[in-house]
Order: sequence, then C-alpha cells, then structure tokens
Amino acid sequence: MASKVTTVLLLLQLSGFFVSGKCGKVLVWPMEYSHWINLKIILDELVVRGHEVTVLVSSTSIFFDFNKPSHIKFEIYPSSISSEEVEKLFLKSLRIWIYELPKLPFWTYFSTLQELTWEDSAYFESLCKDVALNKKLMTKLQKSRFDVILADAFIPCGDLLAELLNLPLVYTHRFFPGYTYEKYMGGLPVPPSYVPIIETELSDRMTFMERVKNMLYVIYFDFWFQAFNEKKFNQLYSEVLGRPTTLFETMGKADIWLIRTYWDIEFPRPLLPNFEFVGGLHCKPAKPLPEEMENFVQSSGDNGIVVFSLGSMVGNMTEEKANVIASALAQIPQKVVWRFDGKKPDVLGSNTQLYKWIPQNDLLGHSKTKAFITHGGTNGVYEAIYHGIPMVGIPLFADQPDNIVHMIAKGAAVRLDFHTMSSADLLKALKTVINDPSYKENAMRLSRIHHDQPVKPLDRAVFWIEFVMRHKGAKHLRPAVHDLNWFQYHSLDVIGFLLTCVATVIFIFIKCCMFCCQKLGKTGKKNKRE
Repeated sequence: MASKVTTVLLLLQLSGFFVSGKCGKVLVWPMEYSHWINLKIILDELVVRGHEVTVLVSSTSIFFDFNKPSHIKFEIYPSSISSEEVEKLFLKSLRIWIYELPKLPFWTYFSTLQELTWEDSAYFESLCKDVALNKKLMTKLQKSRFDVILADAFIPCGDLLAELLNLPLVYTHRFFPGYTYEKYMGGLPVPPSYVPIIETELSDRMTFMERVKNMLYVIYFDFWFQAFNEKKFNQLYSEVLGRPTTLFETMGKADIWLIRTYWDIEFPRPLLPNFEFVGGLHCKPAKPLPEEMENFVQSSGDNGIVVFSLGSMVGNMTEEKANVIASALAQIPQKVVWRFDGKKPDVLGSNTQLYKWIPQNDLLGHSKTKAFITHGGTNGVYEAIYHGIPMVGIPLFADQPDNIVHMIAKGAAVRLDFHTMSSADLLKALKTVINDPSYKENAMRLSRIHHDQPVKPLDRAVFWIEFVMRHKGAKHLRPAVHDLNWFQYHSLDVIGFLLTCVATVIFIFIKCCMFCCQKLGKTGKKNKRE
C-alpha cells in the first residue's frame, strides 16, 4: 500500500513538472481603471497556472500602485508626459463625458466627442512612442523571449509591439464606438438591420425609424468619426517598422479577440471563430462581509438592503445631486449601503450608511440585497447578473447607457437620467424594481443563463491565451476578410462585373433587334416598290 501511495505522489510530482514545462511568458499592454480590474483577473489566473506575466506601465501612471506586493512583474518605462498632465487630461475627459456631452445636440455631440477622443489619441500615441522608440527597453523585451502579447484593444500599440517582437497577439476588448474596430480590425459582420450600434442606445428589436437612426450612426462612424488620429499612428508605425503600414493592418493581425460580454447581456449577432465572449470572468461567489457592515445589513430585517455605487471612476458628486439622492433613499424601508466619497448629504436618512469603498460583489451576493443602483459599468452589471439582482441604472458615459438599455430590454432594470432625475423619480424606480416581482425573476433568469455555461468565462479566456502560446498563434481562425478590399468584401467588383455582363447582353440584344428591324423595313419598302 505504501508503495502505491509513493507511486501516486511521484506521478503527481512528474505531472506538475511537465505542466510547468508548458508554462510561457506573457507580455501585457494594458489600459487603466475598470479595464485593468477586469484584465488583472486573467493575469492572476495565468500566474496561478505557472505563467510569467510582465505588464508594461508608464512611470507617470496615476492608477497602478507599484508598491503593493504582486506576483505580476511590472516593467516601468519612462514617460514623456508628467503625471500632472495625465491626471488633468483624465479629469477633463471625465467632466466632458459626464456633464457636457449629454446636453449637446446630435451633431455638436459628435464633433465634441471627436475632439475629446483625439486628445486621448495624442496621449496614447505618446505612450506608444515612449515604448517603441526606447531602444534599451525594446532590446530587453527582445531578449526576454515572450510567447504572446495580451493587449487591451482600446489603446493602440500592443499590435505594434507584436510586430516588433514577432509575437502572436490576443486582444481583450469591450467595444469601440460604432463597432469600427470589430468590423475593420476584426472582420466581424455587423448587420445594421438588427445589430444596434454602440452609442445609439437601441435594442435589437428596432422600428423602421430606429433602423434609420442605426444606419445613420453606421454611416457616421464608418466615414467621419475617427477615435484615433490614424494618419499620425500610420506614420509612427511605418517609421518604427521601416515599411509602409497602417493601424488597421497591424490590429487586423490579432489572433484572438476576448470580448468582455456574453449572451446574458448581448443581443444575438453574427460571430467569427476568433472572437470569444468571456463576460463576467471576474464574478465569483460572495464572501462574508466585514463585521460592522454585516451587522448593518442584518439590521434591515425582512426589508433587506439596496446597494448603491457609481463605480471606481466617479467617487463624488455635487452637494445638490447628493441631497436629491439621499432624500429618496431616506424614504424607502430598506437599508442602503452607498459608496460615496464626498461631503455627507444634509438630508441623509438613518437607513443609509456611507462608505468610501464597498465589497460590491459580496454585497450583491448577500441574501438580503433587493436592488442595485448602478452607473451601468460592465463589471458591476455582470456582478448583478451573476447574483440575480435587479438594477436601477443611472448611466454616465461610454458604454454605460447601452449596458442599461440591454438590461431594460431583458426586463431586469429601469433607467434614470443622472442630470434630470428628482427624488421622486429615484423613489419610484426603486419601488418598481423591488416590489414588481418580474424584475427579480428576469434578473434570476439572466443569472441562470450566465451560470449555465460548459466552461467558466475565466477558464475560457485563459484557455485561448494558452492555445495561442501553444500553437504560436491562431491564424487558422482568422477570416479571409483581412485580405480583401472594402469593395471586394461587399462583392462590389463581382456585382459590377455581373451588371456589365447583363448590360452587354441587353445591349447586344437591342442592337440585334434594331438591325433586324432595319432589315425588315428595307425589305418591306423594296417589296412595295416592286
């Protein structure tokens, strides 16, 4: 018996040896804030599985804390922009996104959005230059012999690094305005007849006029809007690589796209084999709450609690708006856990507790949670779906309005306007999602869909990264659309050829008819003279 146990232990040790022998080295080109929160879950799992993970981070980053102990390696590169400039740019963008853009008319909205995103483009371009033109850093990266690059598609340059280091590329991605990246870099079909464009705030069940609106957005994003200054990026890429190239071309070489949504939130749409939906990969069962918070939650009795958070990027709000919200919360029988970093509202009710930080997932997974007031960020929405909690959506910017629209279409949320909502509006919305059982039923249905997957989202994401490492890429999954011009993709050349053939046949037929008619006419005149 002892010998059998020894044999089993030896086999386990050997299996661990062989598994570790398959481990690889991953280079990461990240984005900050909620993007990083989601990406880090994948990186932590890669580290657990024995892979070596190195993240490229600017020395002036205002988000990353390099002092915290971590199994992830951070390669810090010097930045040409100061941290003060970065913070100023971020705060300006946030202010315009939240407080100015929603008030603008249609065309002014998009012209302002264009200016805003081009400012971000200049910042992203500077980050790319700081890395790609840093010869010492690039030599170090070359010698490190990485196996794959994992990059956030929202910030260009991961694709350029993949070209310079001759590595396969895996993208993590949520969305891009107008789905332009997905369509032109990824080759993903986006039929405007039933796939609503991000920013339209439409569902897949569109009326005729809604389809007109959707088509106008498609035309705008395809022909006018440029989130990045492509001319400058194309020039930079061509100079660095020493050959003519474009941002579209290099990004189009990505092997796998990991999309941070799933069919619990998405509407059905066409997919490609190198697009994998991994939404909710950060979700997990709830852990026990801190003792003080647990006591507050338990004090709610049968009424339960409401969780309120506007996410990691927005910590406070104006005093006037805070009092509007606090007044509504004070009128509900539930206790409220509110993530809030600002002056305590004057009308804060005794049922509401303020926290600068909350364990959001653990609160949403608590048996006493009745509703979630959220800005509609993808991570928060997925935690609510995971635990089956109905939502009151107060979207602020970016994909948040569309996320809430999707939840409304699926019967799990109601929506309020952050700028115009009154205390009565918020009170009515809360009573609706708490007292109308259909919202809880729909939230639980989405939760069952999310949990009923053959492979967990995190395992699926890690599998495809490891797949790309094992096979040195996944070119067999990339569609041939990347080798076609736009007129070839839409078969305009074939249609033109066929129309020319038809026109030629018709032309010849008409000419023959005219010739015959002329012959018959001449013959008839000759017979009459005779």
